[in-house]
Amino acid sequence: MDIEELQTFIEVADAGGVSAAALRLGVSKSIVSRRLLRLESELGVQLLARSTRGAALTEAGATFRDHAARACAEIDMAREAILPAGELRGRLRVAVPVSFGLTHFAPVVAELARRHPSLHVQTCYSDRFVDLIAEGYDCAIRVGYLQDSNLVARRVGPIHGKLLASPQYIQAHGAPDTPEDLIAHEALMQGTEAWQFLDGDKTISVRPQGRFKADNGAALVAAAAAGLGIAYLPDCLTHEHVVAGALVPVMTRYPPPPAGAYVIRPPGQHPARKIRVLTELLIEHFGQSPHFAGSE
Repeated sequence: MDIEELQTFIEVADAGGVSAAALRLGVSKSIVSRRLLRLESELGVQLLARSTRGAALTEAGATFRDHAARACAEIDMAREAILPAGELRGRLRVAVPVSFGLTHFAPVVAELARRHPSLHVQTCYSDRFVDLIAEGYDCAIRVGYLQDSNLVARRVGPIHGKLLASPQYIQAHGAPDTPEDLIAHEALMQGTEAWQFLDGDKTISVRPQGRFKADNGAALVAAAAAGLGIAYLPDCLTHEHVVAGALVPVMTRYPPPPAGAYVIRPPGQHPARKIRVLTELLIEHFGQSPHFAGSE
């Protein structure tokens, strides 16, 4: 039984169709279809019910999918065990946020590809919340505060931030002294998130309001510098603006709790070595990047 056929079947099953699986695998739809037909012919059973809307697992396909996934994982581990020390092969699909992903994470991913010329790296830069399992990613880099999930997370470094506003906004509207004061101010947010602040050992949670929202950190920096409101932003995005005086820290008596950068992967007993190597590179990068960690 061909390992590529098994992997292709798993991708189609998880992606819900041939087209999406072909995109994930980086091959044509015709190649995906041929692999599926060969696998079904060898097994003598239909694994997928195809339609114009995609492909759904048959009862036999649902049973076989879990066994195939375990077999592929075991083969991947066996391949890793016999590779020359340090060498990586195969494919690595990583979801990365646009906000400081292009400036801070992209060089690390590029360095991973440079060190391992046999590794095929596919990186998706987006600030939307990517479903790793449904969309077929090996791992993701995420920043901020992690939500509860069944995903496995490894912290690779701290991210410190603060509340900031432009001198023009402060002159026109004043600055908040306490978290409760934020209710009277324009907040620049990603959505409807709550902001948290430390008051000694106590954590205060506030749901600010505002008319300007963006799913990108750089866009929120620009809005804050334009005087549209108060934003909670990571130091690695705002350091130069603070030094230049374009943004001013406010409400410094109540700092936000430190956030972090994480490598997230689907649940499983053993992470693939390619994910471990990426994680180690990111930890190394954080140790050498003071502004990323928040030192000023």
